[in-house]
Amino acid sequence: MQDVLLCRNIDKTYFDGNNATPVLHNISFSIKSGEHVAILGSSGSGKSTLLHILGGLDTPTHGEVEFKGKPLHQLGANELARLRNEEMGFIYQFHHLLGEFTAVENVAMPLRIRGMSVKAAHAKAQAMLEEVGLSHRANYLPSAMSGGERQRVAIARALVTEPSVVLADEPTGNLDDSTGEQIYQLLTALSDKKGTAFIVVTHDIALAQKMDRVMRIKDGKLMGEMKEQSQC
Repeated sequence: MQDVLLCRNIDKTYFDGNNATPVLHNISFSIKSGEHVAILGSSGSGKSTLLHILGGLDTPTHGEVEFKGKPLHQLGANELARLRNEEMGFIYQFHHLLGEFTAVENVAMPLRIRGMSVKAAHAKAQAMLEEVGLSHRANYLPSAMSGGERQRVAIARALVTEPSVVLADEPTGNLDDSTGEQIYQLLTALSDKKGTAFIVVTHDIALAQKMDRVMRIKDGKLMGEMKEQSQC
């Protein structure tokens, strides 16, 4: 099975004048097509920084990230933006929906950025909203939806481009336990159906243990992999 993402010897240090703040130290791992991987760590452990580097939203100080064998640092800005639009989906703890646009318009946005016509983009977005159980809310603004509904719209937006990998940063962290479980079940079902790989960074042990693999990050270092996870 092909590696979708591979990171090798990733270091990240932020500089502010003469002050250096190391965040990540010698991170190496890979994820394959259809695999679900959790990166478990407390706030400030470096897990969100790592996710941004994997998605090409930030650059490592040392080391490299490869997407399907292509080093991200060799891609120009336009090529990297195109790769993120076509091959990657992003889900955040706070949905980051555009408040002035309806659910279907928010979901269609990555397709419109790609250059797809309004009619075709909205048709595909409507179909994805149906997949997440929100076709009846397609013309609602985010302000008229519950937190769980907004997060499902964000998931639909991340998946509408049929990405190879979805990078999720605390996707259930702002939801109650019941809604969080529904979101997890939705992600799993859609991943199994479409073969999408997921990397989920979280501090939620219960969520992490449902993944195929769990890696712990502490003080910017991978502390080893938790194996033989119980499924719930």
